[in-house]
Amino acid sequence: MKARTNRRKRGCWRLAVVALVWWATPGHARIVDIEWDGGGRFERRMDVAPGRFAEVCGRLAAGNVVRWSFEAAASLDFNIHFHEGSKARYPAREDGARALSGVLPVDADRDYCWMWTNKSPAPVSLVINLAR
Repeated sequence: MKARTNRRKRGCWRLAVVALVWWATPGHARIVDIEWDGGGRFERRMDVAPGRFAEVCGRLAAGNVVRWSFEAAASLDFNIHFHEGSKARYPAREDGARALSGVLPVDADRDYCWMWTNKSPAPVSLVINLAR
């Protein structure tokens, strides 16, 4: 029984390593750290590869308010999320959006991510604007 458990653990570990390598493969995802300019703005243009996602993430302090908007050349699935323990929470989520805007009130110090997923067979250009 102990040998079977050890084989299972090794199998799970190998699967985790394969998944990590796959996720780290160039072209799979584009993850960008939010770097605010002197005026409290973050702007970025990027392409979201077919079947992939793009994400911009950064630490925000409680009491901040972030005005956000984006425009895409084609429909993308969008969300803003953060993690509480092992659970993801979504202050905003919209499937099949080409343009959206909103305001994110920050209620606790934590990392927030804006994420776009391209389910189409072609790259989609994206323009992101955040302001605090």
